Amino acid sequence: MSAPDRVVIIGAGQGGLQAADSLRSGGFAGTVTIVGEEDCPPYQRPPLSKDYLRPGGEPAPLPIRAADHFAGLDVEVRTGARAAVIDRARREVALDGGGVLPYSHLVLATGSANRTLRVAGADLDGIHHLRTLDEARAVRADLERARSAVVIGAGFIGLEFAAAARERGLDVTVLEAADRPMARVLSAPLSDFVATAHRRTGVDLRVGAGVESFEGRAGRVAAVLGASGGRYPADLVLVGVGASPRTHLAEQAGLAVDGGVLVDDSLRTDDERIYAIGDCAAFPSHHLGARTRLESVQNATDQARHVARAIIDGPSRYRDVPWFWSNQGDLRLQIAGLGLPGDDAVLRGDVGAGKFSVFRFRDGELTAVESANRPADHLAARRLLAAESPLRPEQAADPAFDLKAHAKRGTDRAGSAHRS
Repeated sequence: MSAPDRVVIIGAGQGGLQAADSLRSGGFAGTVTIVGEEDCPPYQRPPLSKDYLRPGGEPAPLPIRAADHFAGLDVEVRTGARAAVIDRARREVALDGGGVLPYSHLVLATGSANRTLRVAGADLDGIHHLRTLDEARAVRADLERARSAVVIGAGFIGLEFAAAARERGLDVTVLEAADRPMARVLSAPLSDFVATAHRRTGVDLRVGAGVESFEGRAGRVAAVLGASGGRYPADLVLVGVGASPRTHLAEQAGLAVDGGVLVDDSLRTDDERIYAIGDCAAFPSHHLGARTRLESVQNATDQARHVARAIIDGPSRYRDVPWFWSNQGDLRLQIAGLGLPGDDAVLRGDVGAGKFSVFRFRDGELTAVESANRPADHLAARRLLAAESPLRPEQAADPAFDLKAHAKRGTDRAGSAHRS
């Protein structure tokens, strides 16, 4: 790569910064510019719904990189800047307020935005979302004086917040429209375990519970009114009903969009000079066998590394195993792979002790492993799924079966096949 090559990365989150890092570590010598809308240095988002909100939590956000990291790599990070228009013909990105950035390759790492509830009272003070640092600061300030909280949505963020609020001594009610918590990502056995774990801490978790409206007093939320007629008093409400991909720039540029920015199996859009990664990208998943969009740090950073290699060496198929984690009080959940509702579930470990895994199979093939406080199972699962090493349901269910050794053998075989 030579100096005239210019990579512009739109988005200063985990994916955008990893793309810049990987370009430099891979030997890219051209210009690299990161454009980030927030006017603060890039920070880690996952702790905002966990450690940042817990009693005695760190009052400052955790940076993604040290303050001088990118200066040392000769990477320009423009904070407080917004990309307004992509001109594909001229290969330029126009910024709000003036300024144009030419590119030879463009990486869209624009992330996602909170979904909102369109019900009466949704604009009352004390109703929060939780994605950005400013939102986390507002939630934290309200937590300091609140006595009761209602959480709308029992997903990752909602349950992480619920655990932190309970640690602060708040009365917490969680309303989930589905018939179980985290139904989109967890099998029924682990979902039921999560529900029981939160209820044991005092969380009032209600499933099949929609929201009709919010009731206010003097401009501030006072209660949530349920679709079935229930009334839930609240000094603070957290809305965690999912996220939508930020695709406006891609749409304006005429790129294909359908539930995310559409990319091929090398993460390229329909413009070979433009890639999309992370929350905003809808990609053909090798492990799911279908197009999907994932919201996780691992997905964003793995895709960033892949795109950096593609810019330097040319496109190749993206096949990394997706994995996720969530800390909810004392509960540590780890997920490897992607399951579907019809998958068979095999339990391994001690459910009563809260240390077990659910191995999910489709047509006899391992698709995903969900672990509660069983990190060794999670690491073995990632190796098995990456190597596409066969595992039979009866092996997963047998407590005497050496899963770690089996995963290592599979990895060794895959490595030998790759080298040959």
